[in-house]
Amino acid sequence: MTTASIFNNLVRGEDGAWSTVYGPFVLRCALQPVFRRLSPKVLDIHSFQGLVRAERNGEPFAPAHFFPLVEPNDLPEIESLLRTIHILNAGLLHRKRAMALVSFNPALYPDPTRLRVEFDRIRLASHSAGLEPGRVICDISGASGIELPRLTRHVERLKEAGFRVSLTDHGAGDTDIERVRTLRPDFVRLDGDWVRDYMHNSAGFALLRVVVRQLSEHGTETILERLEEIWQVDLCEELGVSLMQGYALARPEIAPTNFNAEYPEIILPLAGRHPDLPAPAQTAIPATTQPAAKAGPQRTTPVFGKRRS
Repeated sequence: MTTASIFNNLVRGEDGAWSTVYGPFVLRCALQPVFRRLSPKVLDIHSFQGLVRAERNGEPFAPAHFFPLVEPNDLPEIESLLRTIHILNAGLLHRKRAMALVSFNPALYPDPTRLRVEFDRIRLASHSAGLEPGRVICDISGASGIELPRLTRHVERLKEAGFRVSLTDHGAGDTDIERVRTLRPDFVRLDGDWVRDYMHNSAGFALLRVVVRQLSEHGTETILERLEEIWQVDLCEELGVSLMQGYALARPEIAPTNFNAEYPEIILPLAGRHPDLPAPAQTAIPATTQPAAKAGPQRTTPVFGKRRS
């Protein structure tokens, strides 16, 4: 399959959302927010992670079953196309500072020329979405299976192109910390299953605290994902983690989403401006409580922003 033939299948629906097709499959974009804790009780959307939702004959088709059916030679183009619709759909929300978090598998682009072409595609998508390159986070998966020198070159090129970088499936081993020390990603997404296991006992919690501190010392922010209960969200504050994602906060929604109505963007004050906020900052406004997902015992209730009148 040629590059042109795949990108000719980019479709914009009557609702404004972008999707595409591959053979008998319709591939749609779901977005799930990553929230930043701005203060003990105030959260704001930091970024939107793009997730594929496949359909065949109008019925949902699990991504885990879809990707094995993709021809190996088509995988780079499919990843590229999915990345494009995720960025475009995140841009439809027209938020002032939220980023787009998209998957990027370096193993699919071993050739420097092909990598440059892919960077151009990401820039074109981000420009069309109204996002500067610095608001696109390329989330590298499978990093542990790539030799460190080669992975380092890919990360350097991503940063040189103006994108931010995150690593996923991070653990607590010495090799994980050494990888962060060498690569210096902007973000690390801690494996959700691993995090849940360690949150349930004092020893594990202490280890998580050490990992978060080590990452911070190397200039890397931690994202805790798959938070399913409010008590886990509360513990993130004790861990020193401000970036959080999971069903306890918001479930993925297929684009176009209702996130602007559910979680309006907070207008931050000029004093103490957050680094994610582009200049010029605007005056702060009161926040309003939103219903949290029903879960285990609650110690606090997240508060989200309120739109200006």
